[in-house]
Order: sequence, then structure tokens, then C-alpha cells
Amino acid sequence: IAAAATGRAINVKKGQFLAPWDMKHVVTKLEAGGAKNILLTERGTSFGYNTLVVDFRSLPQMRELGYPVVFDATHSVQMPGGKGDKSGGQRHFVPYLARAAAAVGIDALFMEIHENPDIAPSDGPNMVPLAELENVLKGILNVRAALDATIW
Repeated sequence: IAAAATGRAINVKKGQFLAPWDMKHVVTKLEAGGAKNILLTERGTSFGYNTLVVDFRSLPQMRELGYPVVFDATHSVQMPGGKGDKSGGQRHFVPYLARAAAAVGIDALFMEIHENPDIAPSDGPNMVPLAELENVLKGILNVRAALDATIW
């Protein structure tokens, strides 16, 4: 609630345990605190042990709450505790999930990027290597362009 009182933008990540429609409670609390510039971020849902999955229905469901929706492509491939003493990840799936999110419709995309993810102090296994970023973004933009050219 303190963040809501600042008047600044607030980016709220949906908990890995939370249904997208339950984000309405988060929004209600933030609005009660005075927040007007809220972003709602999808970052995956716990699925069994050490795995997150993305239900892409969550993107339009959260958009129904009246705020922009962000997709966190790199945390969505995280494997919490997947390496025993730390989190693992499957970075090779980031481009696929990011393109899928772009196809469903998002207002913003979040990705962690590192020059050498294998030596990053945290989240390295799910980061996109800097050298691959341009191609990842081109793929996402190609999906958006194809959809923009489609007449329904």
C-alpha cells in the first residue's frame, strides 16, 4: 500500500501460486491506496516441483482488470530450486514463450539479459544471452507484424 501512495508506476508480478482472476484483489488494494498506474505481470505458475508453466489465457484475463499486462519471459522459464541449492532455468524456451505472449497480446515484455548468463550472480539459467537478443526481438516483432496484417 505504501508504494501506491507514491504516485509512481507499480509493476505487480502475479504470484506463482495465484490464479490470474485473483489479481483483482491486488488491484483493489493498490487502487484503495491511490495507485493509478498499475502494470500486471505474468511470470508463470507452479506446476509440480521445480517447474513453472504459463497459461496464456491469463494475459487476457488480467487485462480485463483494466491495466496493461506485461509478460516476464525469462522468469517464466525459471525452475525454482531446480539445481538443488539454487534455481535453474530453461533459457532456450524464452523465444517461444515470448512469441506466444506477443501473439496473445501484451503491452510490455520483460526479459533478463546478460552478456554471459552462465556467470551471472543470479537467474543466469533463464537469462537470454546478449548476443541472442536481437534475433529474439526480431522473432517477436515478426509475430506482431503478422498479426497486425491479419484481417479477422
